[in-house]
Amino acid sequence: MENKTYKYPLTILTGLFFIWGFITCLNDMLIPYFKSVFELSNFQANLVQFAFFTAYFVISLIYFLVSRHIGDPIDKVGYKNAIIAGLLTSTAACLIFFHEAGSMSPSFPIFLCALFLLGTGFTFLQISANPLVSMLGTPETSSSRLNLSQGFNSLGTTIAPIVGSYVIFNFFNDTDPYRGGAQAVQIPYLALACILLFLAVTIFLSDIPDMRQKKKEDDGDEKLLASDNSVSTTISGTVKKAKKSALEYPHLVFGMFAIFFYVGGEVTIGSNLVTYMKECVGIIQEFTAGRFLAFYWGGAMIGRFVGSLSMSNMDSVKKYGFMAAVALAGFSLIFAITGFNIEEVLPFFGYLVANYFAFISAKSVPSRTLGIFATINIALITAMLVFDGMLSLWCILAVGLFNSIMFSNVFTLAIRELEEHTAQGSSLLVMMILGGAVVPPLQGLLADNIGVHMAFALPIVCYVYLMWYGFKGCTIRK
Repeated sequence: MENKTYKYPLTILTGLFFIWGFITCLNDMLIPYFKSVFELSNFQANLVQFAFFTAYFVISLIYFLVSRHIGDPIDKVGYKNAIIAGLLTSTAACLIFFHEAGSMSPSFPIFLCALFLLGTGFTFLQISANPLVSMLGTPETSSSRLNLSQGFNSLGTTIAPIVGSYVIFNFFNDTDPYRGGAQAVQIPYLALACILLFLAVTIFLSDIPDMRQKKKEDDGDEKLLASDNSVSTTISGTVKKAKKSALEYPHLVFGMFAIFFYVGGEVTIGSNLVTYMKECVGIIQEFTAGRFLAFYWGGAMIGRFVGSLSMSNMDSVKKYGFMAAVALAGFSLIFAITGFNIEEVLPFFGYLVANYFAFISAKSVPSRTLGIFATINIALITAMLVFDGMLSLWCILAVGLFNSIMFSNVFTLAIRELEEHTAQGSSLLVMMILGGAVVPPLQGLLADNIGVHMAFALPIVCYVYLMWYGFKGCTIRK
């Protein structure tokens, strides 16, 4: 009965995750577009991601401080209203895009302000939609529900480069020099504003239940447990002193930097791939570049679905069979929507097979999987720097496959055994999405000085840290 009751709201929220991922990934197409329209340097163009992801840090920090000193805002407004607020904020951001793109003298700083506002709305969604999905059903299936929603988020990031590149660079592109061509994003962002507003109205009218009481009961249980252990806890004859803050757990602090480097590495690669393809590989058409970019984000989608099966308690033979089927289905989907010939994309299929066996070799251990995948990404980026042409391109596109499980694995490894500090630790981890704001402009600065190709050496630093965290840094220190 419970699953039947929550089926409709979960369907709506899954659609929300899809459009959320779609718009986020659309930023990758804005970078080369704004670079051309406003004649920006690589550093300036990457300020698109700086503006968007800085909002995650700023708003999460404000939320954290308010919840510490006044109380959790969601306890006052509810999850449903928080999601609606996020959607309306994002709608306003898209309308600013629409207005500014139609201006006779469009301003890049105003576009950046709109991106910050868009990131603000998505931060509200991050804080409220994720826990709501996990609560709409039994605790035993919460991880499965969240993985499914995140999978549709990845589907949005896979489709966005193809649709975005065609709509922005082809269908609506107007090279009128008086306007500077910025109006090509006018109609697309008006359409996105309408979709976000429709979702806000739909959620407002839906019967999504108020889960605040359930959260308060869970928090009450945690506080009762904390009070019982407030002075000390005896474990195996030793006394463990209660910690006052989540920051006293080294594996969480190291995990915060792991989130920073993961988001920074993933976003900076996706942000600079179109520029790399145009300047270094010879793929001039942005639409064609967008189709290749779909393999980067689509690889992450495949890896998340396969990784979800890999971490399950399913019988090994059945598990490996399902993993192979899901990987093949994901590859078929990307192949179908990109429209390439099979000969053109066979290298990606080879990396997909390698990804499958990498999952098997990790034996469902999250820390080992993280360490192995980070090591492979270091090798892939190194190969990308050594080679050129299509071989180099497929090496960097394959990084998406091995990025797939990193965020979820780091997150779960970092919040282990935080006890009553789990919620605080989670908010600290969300703040470190800041990496998506910091690393892309740094790579842009490198690209301006040493070239777009060699600037891809920067993400290696990110994956070296992730490799260390997977193999060593995530260890819980007693």
